[in-house]
Amino acid sequence: MTPLIVLTLVLVWQAVLVGYTFTLAGNAADEGVRAGTAAPRGDARQAACSAAGLKHLSKAWRGDAKVNCSPSGYVTADVYLKVPVLFPGVISFPATVHGHAGAVEEVKR
Repeated sequence: MTPLIVLTLVLVWQAVLVGYTFTLAGNAADEGVRAGTAAPRGDARQAACSAAGLKHLSKAWRGDAKVNCSPSGYVTADVYLKVPVLFPGVISFPATVHGHAGAVEEVKR
């Protein structure tokens, strides 16, 4: 019975890590798009978006993270994170979790 209990706990823990990675990806996309709407178009927007998207990620998730932002108009941010296997920061699944957010560009006057 003990191996079945341990296996169940491991599977539940892995499910928690998958859910938490989805939450982190969504939050990073929200933070990135928020910073991207206030930044000027072009490379400055991508830099601000990436920095804001990665700011609140811990080292375990930041290592393989990718943040892409649209250059102009309706600003979108896409964040891709890898799901760790049991222990964050050690190894990750090859599949990625995708977070997406969008907002209208702020008008500069």
